[in-house]
Amino acid sequence: MKLVEIAKRRFDEIDSQLVHFTGEEKIDLFLNDLNIYPHAYVLACLMDRQIKAERAWKIPYIVCNKFETNRIDELAQIDIKKYISLFELEKIHRFNKSMAEIFYHAVVKIQNDYEGNASKIWKDKPSSASVVYRFLEFKGSGIKISTMAANILARQFKIPFSDYYSIDISPDVHIKRVMKRIGYVPENANNDMIIYKARELNPEFPGIIDFSCWEIGRNWCKPTDPDCDNCIVKNECKSSKSN
Repeated sequence: MKLVEIAKRRFDEIDSQLVHFTGEEKIDLFLNDLNIYPHAYVLACLMDRQIKAERAWKIPYIVCNKFETNRIDELAQIDIKKYISLFELEKIHRFNKSMAEIFYHAVVKIQNDYEGNASKIWKDKPSSASVVYRFLEFKGSGIKISTMAANILARQFKIPFSDYYSIDISPDVHIKRVMKRIGYVPENANNDMIIYKARELNPEFPGIIDFSCWEIGRNWCKPTDPDCDNCIVKNECKSSKSN
């Protein structure tokens, strides 16, 4: 499977790199600083739902800037009502009240459960199941966000885990479209079918193909007028106009 080969080659060859979450250098540097601001990464993951990814990943930076602090202990002292007011006033998210509450509870949890250091979630080479489970413990975090968070840590930040078996693919609109068009799953496939197909394709690290699928969906395999000629998996895609 070329898609799996591409994903494995990227994982093996690319060292830890600056992840371009938002396309704005100042914000991306903030989100990439897992040594000083690991909580920013965790908070951004929790915000990534029902809005464009680039917008969601800016939220920790926006909140910290508005409250004039990047420190988790100081953020934890701010009343939840102030978070809700900020989110609603600035229209930070599509679901401002609920996401403000999720943001606040995450800050408090990091401060109380991880002694203000979110990197303890993935410290000391834990199992992939442990990392996914720790993200699931955050209010509002489901399996999609939790596996995405663990996947980015492993795949792009090169955080060492003892294994990668429990890092599944996180089906979004791009990944579902690509998996269906390539022919890995039928058109009526649900999320569970997509997840288990990824497990079949690469059991030791199912989520390794996540970013490649997402990239293909964003750049070439678009909902309408797909650019099949330039797609990196055009030769194995059953829907490709190039075949």
